[in-house]
Amino acid sequence: MITNSLNTIRATRKHLLQLIEGLSTEQLNQVPAGFNNNIIWNVAHLISAEQGICYTRAGIPFIVEDKHYTPYRPDTKPTRFIDSVEVDEIKELLLTTIDQLETNYQNKNFTNYPQWATRYGVQIISVEDAINFLPFHDGMHIGYVMALKRAIG
Repeated sequence: MITNSLNTIRATRKHLLQLIEGLSTEQLNQVPAGFNNNIIWNVAHLISAEQGICYTRAGIPFIVEDKHYTPYRPDTKPTRFIDSVEVDEIKELLLTTIDQLETNYQNKNFTNYPQWATRYGVQIISVEDAINFLPFHDGMHIGYVMALKRAIG
């Protein structure tokens, strides 16, 4: 059920925010040796991925500013320092975008969703499948954040 997936996403994203609480802006931006991205990139990537998977694939414009979408798409990496103001915006969007996704889903805004396969071999044939896929994707990146946090000390 979509409600369960949305609640799972909210709970895991709240956990992610707790996980990074107390880290400085410098720590969030640090790319440790052996890594190609940082904590704040991974957090923002969750927003970008949700926008791409749910909105862009459905032919609907994404609902965040492009600065929170394009720089964090798959196969990108950090290109600039994210200041504390933008860090706060990203943290807020982590939860508010899920609320908006739920509203847009309830309003049946995703009527033209095409079939596609993720890079992990998961077949997505509806927006419901897309939403149900998000907890897997988020969980994977939360694991990356945990590894990055250990690497930065």
